[in-house]
This record gives sequence, structure tokens and C-alpha cells, in this order.
Amino acid sequence: MDVGGSARNLPENAYRKLNPGEAYIPVVPAEKIVPEITGYSLVMGLVFAVTFSAAAAYLGLKIGQVFEAAIPITILAIGTSAMLNKRNVLQQHVMIQSIGSASGVVVAGAIFTLPGIYILGLAERTNFLQMCLASLLGGFLGILLLIPFRRYFVKDMHGEFPFPEATASTEVLVVGEAGGDQAGVLVKSGGIAMLFQLLSHQTIGLWRETFSTTSFEFGQRLSRSVRLEFHMLTEAAVLGLGYIIGLRYALVIACGSFLSWFVLIPLVGILGKGVHVGGELYQLAALDAMSTNDIFKNFVRPVGIGAIAMSGLIGVWKSRQIIVGAVKLAMKAGQQGGGAVDADRTQRDLPLNLVTIMTFLVLALVFLFFWLLVPGVSMLQAFVGLLIVGGISFLFTTVAARAIAIVGSNPVSGMTLMTLIISSVILRSVGLSGPEGIVAALLIGGVVCTALSMSGGFVSDLKIGYWLGTTPATQQKWKFLGTVVAAVSVTGVIMMLNATYGFTSDALPAPQANAMAAVIEPLMTGQPAPWLLYMAGVFMALILQWTGLPALAFSLGMYLPLAVNTPVLAGGLIAHWVAQGGSAQAQNKRKDKGTLMASGFVAGGAIMGVIAATVRFTGISLSGNQGWSVDHALGLSRWATANEWSAVVTLVVFCLLGFYLYKGARNAARD
Repeated sequence: MDVGGSARNLPENAYRKLNPGEAYIPVVPAEKIVPEITGYSLVMGLVFAVTFSAAAAYLGLKIGQVFEAAIPITILAIGTSAMLNKRNVLQQHVMIQSIGSASGVVVAGAIFTLPGIYILGLAERTNFLQMCLASLLGGFLGILLLIPFRRYFVKDMHGEFPFPEATASTEVLVVGEAGGDQAGVLVKSGGIAMLFQLLSHQTIGLWRETFSTTSFEFGQRLSRSVRLEFHMLTEAAVLGLGYIIGLRYALVIACGSFLSWFVLIPLVGILGKGVHVGGELYQLAALDAMSTNDIFKNFVRPVGIGAIAMSGLIGVWKSRQIIVGAVKLAMKAGQQGGGAVDADRTQRDLPLNLVTIMTFLVLALVFLFFWLLVPGVSMLQAFVGLLIVGGISFLFTTVAARAIAIVGSNPVSGMTLMTLIISSVILRSVGLSGPEGIVAALLIGGVVCTALSMSGGFVSDLKIGYWLGTTPATQQKWKFLGTVVAAVSVTGVIMMLNATYGFTSDALPAPQANAMAAVIEPLMTGQPAPWLLYMAGVFMALILQWTGLPALAFSLGMYLPLAVNTPVLAGGLIAHWVAQGGSAQAQNKRKDKGTLMASGFVAGGAIMGVIAATVRFTGISLSGNQGWSVDHALGLSRWATANEWSAVVTLVVFCLLGFYLYKGARNAARD
């Protein structure tokens, strides 16, 4: 492999659209055979699947955001191989990452739904086997449903989608193999990101995790009077992700948040303050008593959920030719009794007839799961549950993959919430309600959520393999084993954390699961749902589509908290400013180095997030038997939350971090 030239060590046409007649040749060409799955890569992948399942589950239940495991797994794999003096193991690193990253996607499917069973006090109606099978079957279904679409997303749409997460992982893998100055850039930026996260409130506490105007008296008055707030999560990983996404999609996502927080929330808040009509004051006192964040959760976020659901349907409609083509290919492969094997190793999937058989087998197991293992469910109700799981999973597989390909974020929680609503309505119509109906609906949601999360995450793995020359069939086969290990691990962690903390406490608030529980309980007891707000989101998505804006990205911005989307916009702006001026060659150099530094930010920030979560979870002491934990280190965490000057420090150091990224990338042409 050529280790000179660009910072990526990838072919020049790796990230751009191909010209007519041009082909992409991966780092390891199809005719070159190198070890991919070995004892070393298998064991390492499974160890990381267990480790990161625990870390991601804790973080997701703590802050409501699932930890992306692919990049830190890649970094650790490279470091371990270097320590063991292993050489030419690029393809083994791809397999370690692919197997181990099953942890993050399975966790996302599990923690958004399954803790709701405990939240609603129905723990006696479930067990380890039920929850584990919900995650396992959903993961298998997500893998199988994505395989027919791999060629379209990964090969046919080459250069059309940015694939931010896959780009970052690929940068890390290639630089780790190449070594030299490029590895130094990655390690340095990753180290700075780790130090930044170490000093934040998440660990030591020199500054806050989030800058907010409500930290100041004027901001609190602004929130109370006109319902205006500004929040920005100050994490290096999110800033780097925004840089990789680029300004266009980062701006679209942020505009969705701006509509929610700067237009819709103030509009709803006006009703609480009162509106004069014809000399009469009309006021909703209960609304005036709500916080700005409560208005967002109860009135604005449902609009975003409806918009995400409609965007999903739009994505399905736009992918109708792909869906029809995949079905035709599957039928043709079945008729041929084996499915053609692609002569090109780097484009060889599992045979389509085998994929079809396995898909029907998994669906049969889903039916048996609902009928035999979920108490109170009849054969008819189990069949209805199967139709819900199969139909929604199939329809939204391409939506999840497209979301990951475009913005690096899968709106799986919004789609799962809609699944729970649909499931509850349908299950009630066939006589399943009350506690039994709630458990059944949450388990259905768990299967669907895991399937969509898996299909979205796995498309990144396959894109990495496409860029680097890994055999897709090998990735597909061994992803099943990683899913098994991750499903067992995350189920055990959820049960342990519930026994230790519970999911309604400040220690582990489980925001998504609490939201799911809040929606499903009134549906199963006959109380109304905010259908009008969902419909408002549906029409908004249609309008966005008609105007040519990316409806899914905008809807995702409406749904996610403002604090998450503003640092993404900051990263996109830095990427835009870095690219301005100079020759085309200078711009390419700046872009290459900036992407490498941003990848380091994502990797370093992510690794420190895992370390911080592990330290907090295990309760490691910093001073022997004195019990001086990280939570009380120097009293800085209390200072960061109680002193408004810490908010100023938070903003300043985050700006310095962004300036470092900008300056480092701009100086690339002079290196």
C-alpha cells in the first residue's frame, strides 16, 4: 500500500463522484487476497462487543445519546496490534471494527424501549430471555434486510453521500496502517480531544458539558418572558462530526432546531403569557407554569416525530425502484437455486437465496417469540405483531441507512415511537391491551428499533469495507456473531442497572425510554395521543420535500435537542471556512488534514467518554481508602454547575478548540 501522497492514503476518487467510465479501486484490490477473519480479529471483535455494550448502555441511559462505538474500537484495535507488533493487518482491523461495533447499534435498539417495562412497573411480566431475544432477532433482521441494498448505497451511490461516521473510521484505519506523520496528526488531535473531555464537567469539572444562556440571570429572564434559550454541547466529538458532515447538511439540521427553539416554542409560550383579542386577554395558566424544555418535549418534539415519520415514508417512496429491484433479484436468485456469486471479491455478498431463506426463518422466530414467550398473547395477536415488525422494518430499512449515509445520525428513536403508537392502536383493535399489551408493544418496538439501528449502523461498516477492499460476505457472516454477544451483554447490563439505580432517578433518567413509556401507557388505557401535532409534522415534511430541502435532516434537527445540533453547525462552519481561498491543491490539502484532525476529535472524545462512563460506573477511587471519587475531585464539578463564570469558561475553551481545528487545517498547505 502506498503510504505517501494524501493524508488519507486512499485513491483520489474515494470520496468524490466518479466520472463516466471511471471505476473505484479499493486500497486492497479484488485480486489481492489477504487474511480478514482470524483468531486474533475474532477474539478482539467479540471482546470489544462486550465492553462497549456496557459503556454505550450506561451512557445512553444517562444522557439519552447512544455512544458510537466504531471509532474507539478502531483506535484500540490499531493500538493493540502495534503493541503486539502485528503488521499488514488492515483487513483484520476492519473485521474487528465490524464485529465490535454491533455493540452500539444493539444498545440503541434496546435502551430506547426495553427499560420502559421497568419504568411502568411491569418487571414481573418480563425476563432475560424475552429482552435478549427482542434485541437478537431485531439485529438479525436489520442485517438481512440491508444486504440486498448494500450495492446501491455503497457502490452505486459512490460519492453521493458523505458517510461521516464511515469516513472518520476509514481515516483512522488507513492512518493507523500507514503510520508516519499522518498517525501523528491523528494521535495529537485525538489526545487534545481526550484532554478536553477529561477536564470537562463529565469528569474533573473545570467547565460545563453544555453552554447555555440559562446559566446567566439575563438568560433566565429571557426564558421566562419570551421562551428564548440557546444551548450548545461542548464536546470535541460532536464538533469533529460536524466538520466531517460539512456545512450544507449541518446547516439544514441546525435550521430544524432553530425552527423548534426560536419559532415554535416562543409561539406556544405566547399562549401561556396571554394574547389580547378584541380587548379580552386569553391565557393558559397551566402552559405559563411549564418550563421552556417542557414546552419543547410536549408540544414541539411531537411535530418533529411526525415530520421524521413522513420523511421516512418519502424516503421509502423515493427508494421504490430499489425495493422492487431487490425483491426481483431475490426471486431470481431463488429460482436459480443458489444466487450468482460475483466474480469481484470486493462486491460479493451472501447469496440472495440464502438471505431470503434466513429472513423468512427470522420472521418465523419472531412469530414464535410473540406467541410462546410473551404472556397473554394469542396466535392471532402474535401474527399481527409479526406483520407490524416485518412491515415497518422492511419499509424503514432504507430510511435508516440513508440517514446514516447523509448525516451520520439515525432517527431511530422517532421511528420507534411511531412504531409503538401504531402497534398499540393495532394491538388494541385485536383485543390486546393493559399490562400485557404494553409489554407486547414495547417488545415489538425493541425488535423494530434494533432492526433499524442495525441496518443504519451496518451500512457504515460495509462502506468502510468498500473503501478498503474487504469482502462484504465476510463482514455479513460475522456480524451475526457480534450481534449475539452484544444482545446478551446489553440485556444483562440493563437488568443490572435497573437493580442498582432504576430508570426514573437522576442517576439514570433514561430519557428516550421514559418518553416511550409516557406515550404507550395512555394509548393502551384509551387516553388520547397528540395526533394533531404529528399531522403538523407530516405536512411540514411534505412542504420541505416540495421545496427541495432534505426533509429527513431538517426533521431530525426539529426532534433533537438544540444543544446537540449547534456544535454540529459549528463544525460545518469551520469546514467551510477552511476550504475558502487558495489553489485547488491547497484546498485539497487543507480538507484532507482537517478531516483527519476532525476524525481524531471524534475518536479521542469518544474514547474519553467511554473511560469516564467506566470510571463512574465502577466507582473507582482516586485516593485509596478515602473514597475520594471523580465526582468530588477538588470540588470542581460543583463549581462548574454553581458558578456562572464557568459558563463563560465553557464557551471560551470550546471556541479555542474550534480555532485549533481551523488553524491546524489551514496550515496544511504550508506543512
